[in-house]
Amino acid sequence: MGKKFYTPDGFNDTLPELAAFKREAEAKLRDLFAKYGYLEIETPGFEYCDIYTATDFVGEEDLYKITDQKGRLLAARYDGTVPVARFAATTYKDYPAPLRFSYIENMYRFRQMGGGKQSGFTQAGVELMGVKGADSDAEVIALAILSALEIGVTDLQVSVGQVEIFKGLARQMNLSEEDTATVREAINARDSVTIEKVASKLGLSEDDKNVLLMLPEALGTYEVLEDLRGKVKDTMAVQALDYLKEILDILTDYDLIKYVNVDLGLAGSEDYYTGMIFKGYTYEVGFPIISGGRYDNVVKKFGRDLEAVGFSLGLSLAITALARQDKEFPKARAEAIVGYDRHIKGARRNALVLAQSLRADGTSVIFDSSAMSEDELEAYSEKMEIPATFFVNQGEEE
Repeated sequence: MGKKFYTPDGFNDTLPELAAFKREAEAKLRDLFAKYGYLEIETPGFEYCDIYTATDFVGEEDLYKITDQKGRLLAARYDGTVPVARFAATTYKDYPAPLRFSYIENMYRFRQMGGGKQSGFTQAGVELMGVKGADSDAEVIALAILSALEIGVTDLQVSVGQVEIFKGLARQMNLSEEDTATVREAINARDSVTIEKVASKLGLSEDDKNVLLMLPEALGTYEVLEDLRGKVKDTMAVQALDYLKEILDILTDYDLIKYVNVDLGLAGSEDYYTGMIFKGYTYEVGFPIISGGRYDNVVKKFGRDLEAVGFSLGLSLAITALARQDKEFPKARAEAIVGYDRHIKGARRNALVLAQSLRADGTSVIFDSSAMSEDELEAYSEKMEIPATFFVNQGEEE
């Protein structure tokens, strides 16, 4: 039995049609990011493993790891944000804030696949560093929405939260660090059963329990914030509600509010996100295609104190969603093919001149190098759905 060769688990080949669409999408995103003043950078495909583990953002077990020639542990690029943070604090340390960077690069994540996710995928994103406030947060959310629309995702819902709301409620209810972590995890998982159990164990009032249960369920815009406002006493949580309202106001000015809702269940991770957090969804994939938020404590881990907010768009995941939504991708094919009669002197030169002339006019042209006859060329062209076929059977003039 002959050997069979497959791609590794979590990695796929890309068909010509999807590859062509992906390149076009990347070009559109680069143009969009540039128009908003974001400078594209490229970071190495491998970083020192400490770059990720030092941020407490990624577990070492989730990284693809190798060692260099000196035995030092390296990790394949896991995401775009952490390398950009390192770049801003080191290579770009002498440039004044605010800094605007964009990237479109391949990422690699161990033990991640299923539901449309792959271990190897392309991600696009921006990072806005050295500035804070609702205007900067809203700019990044707006750019995330526009990015999805630009590549053809029209059925889009972006959920926006604020991690300080939950932190404030935890302080208000005097939750211990352990109970706070348990409830946060339950809220992120939309696990109302665990929330009720913890509330009962701690003897929380019925009002406090209902507030916690409200967090993973409440979706809307201004009305959600108003509904929670009367139940919140913690000063920072109240400020977080006001902050979200200001973001909604700005997104209304962007004419993008129809894509947005407030999701109080976005409690975020304990150490990474420091304020606004958001995720973007479309149907036919089981995970958000957009993730973003404010992470003011990451860049300082590399030696420069810069506030930061950004987002990433899972380009590969978004294209998977579009394919499952029955989007028609343009056929990847040449627009013309040129062959010639090898028995006629000078026919090859005339065929080459014709092919070059068509290319000069912007047409993609295959020049037949396989000695097909006119009938064979026509049959091949039909099978490959090439719109135009030229067979040169005239040579040098006598």
